[in-house]
Amino acid sequence: MSTPQNPAGSTPEEPQALPDKPEGGGRKGLIITAVVVVIALIAGAIVWATQRNSGSQAAGPDATASSTVRIGTTEAGATFWPIFIKKAAAQGITIKKVDFSDYNQPNRALSQGQIDLNFFQHVFFLANYNAENNDNLIPLAPTYIVPLAIYSKKHTKLSQVPAGGKIAIPNDDTNQGRALLLLQKAGLLSLRDGGSPLSTPADIIANKSKITVTAVDASQTVTALPSVDASVINNGFARDAKLDPKSALFQDDPASPESAPYINIFTARAKDKNNATYLKVTQIWHDPEVLKAVLAESDNTAKIVKGTSQADLQSSLDKLQTELKNK
Repeated sequence: MSTPQNPAGSTPEEPQALPDKPEGGGRKGLIITAVVVVIALIAGAIVWATQRNSGSQAAGPDATASSTVRIGTTEAGATFWPIFIKKAAAQGITIKKVDFSDYNQPNRALSQGQIDLNFFQHVFFLANYNAENNDNLIPLAPTYIVPLAIYSKKHTKLSQVPAGGKIAIPNDDTNQGRALLLLQKAGLLSLRDGGSPLSTPADIIANKSKITVTAVDASQTVTALPSVDASVINNGFARDAKLDPKSALFQDDPASPESAPYINIFTARAKDKNNATYLKVTQIWHDPEVLKAVLAESDNTAKIVKGTSQADLQSSLDKLQTELKNK
C-alpha cells in the first residue's frame, strides 16, 4: 500500500509532542489497544461477510459461478453446438469446444488433462480404449444412440439378397461385432454361441449362413455398395453419402438391451464422476432446443437416451472391459 503524499504547495505540519506516559499504565494501555484492534477486525469481517452474502442474494438463489469446461469432439461441425454453448453460457458455464480429427486423440487428451470432457464415442469404443491402454475413463452421462443399417444399390428388399451374396461390414473392433449381430438379426447369418459385440467373421457358422461378409474400413462401406449385394453402414457415413434412412433394408433397434454398448456418452476422468459443473453440462445438453438440433442432424434417426443412469453405463462398460481383457 503506497504512502500518501502531501498536496503540492502545502507545508508539513510540525510534529506534535507526545503526552507523558502515565506511570504504571503501560501494560493496561497495551491491553486496551489489543482489545480495540480485535473488535475492529471482527467488525470488519462481519461487514465483509454481509456484503458478500448480499451480493450472492442479488445474483439469485440459482446463480452459478462462471466456469469453463473444455469438451473434446470429432463432431465440431454439428449444428447443435452453438445452441448448446449459448444455453450453457446462460447458466454461467463457458464451453470451449476442442476439435479432433482422429478418433484416437480425444481419450488420450482427456486422460492427460488437456480437456475436461469428451463427446464423440459410444460405451464400447471407450471400453476398448480403456482395455488397450489400462486407463479408467468413465461414462458420465448418456446422449443418444443411432441405428446401424443395411443399405443396397442392387436390392430393395432384404429377401432379394441371394444365397452366397456378399455384404460389406466395418472392420474396426468396435463396429464389426455390431454389424455381425445385425446381420444375424436380419436372418442372413449365424454366429457361434449366439454372437457378441466381440464377434468377428471367424465366428460365422458357414453352413448356417446365407451370405458371406467382406470386412472393409468403415469409411469404405459406402464406396463398396456397387460391388456388393449390400453394406452395413454407420449412420454418419450414410448421412454424408445422402443415403435415405427409409431406404435401408434392415436396421437394429436402438431401444433394445443389445444396443446398450452403443449408447453415445459424455466421457470424464474417474475423479470427476460427481463433478457438479460437468454433470450440469450434460443436463444442459438435454435441453429441448439442443435435442431438436441433434435429431435434425441425424435425419431424425437418433434416439435420445434419458433413462439410462451413470451406474448402468458403468456396469455395461465394466462388463465389456472384462470381456475384452479376457478374449
